[in-house]
Amino acid sequence: MSGGGSGASGGSATTSPPQGVTVLGLDPGTRHFGWGVVRRVGTRLSHVAHGVVSVEGQGPLGERLVAIEAALVEVLGKFLPLEVSIESMFYAKDASSASKLAHARGVGLLVASRAGLAVFEYPPARVKQTVVGAGRADKAQVAHMVRVMLALPTTPPADAADALAIAVTHLQGRALPGTRVPISRASGDRRS
Repeated sequence: MSGGGSGASGGSATTSPPQGVTVLGLDPGTRHFGWGVVRRVGTRLSHVAHGVVSVEGQGPLGERLVAIEAALVEVLGKFLPLEVSIESMFYAKDASSASKLAHARGVGLLVASRAGLAVFEYPPARVKQTVVGAGRADKAQVAHMVRVMLALPTTPPADAADALAIAVTHLQGRALPGTRVPISRASGDRRS
């Protein structure tokens, strides 16, 4: 979370009615893992909560992944999303960085699948196109538009803003038939 903690407490939250569709957006990283919860009621999107699981300097990769998993389990238990959206893999120039990102992404997929939630993925360019209107937008532009779209009092940290943007992208396309095919669906789905 923001402030260097690894738990799910400490994120920013606003209250809103428990109706509509709630989605958890995930922006994976092995040092800073962003998450954002957005709810759609009718055509209105509203911010529920967001945060960053910060595990930088907290030991080897395996220990950081365990901390990320514990924090995400806490987020799922607290906000009870119906679906999860995550940024799809992109190919980095550095194979080591791409591999570490894949590990963090795998933790997000595992936690969501264990909870019986469908997971949907979106490429970074589509998220930027949906939120900013340009597929090559930078992180500052994404964060600014997330703040405007969700009427946030301040701009969220970059990783949380990206996660909120991923959730917004999913909710914007959710009403379009044929645009959402889950990449993961656990057996024994606990939420229909």
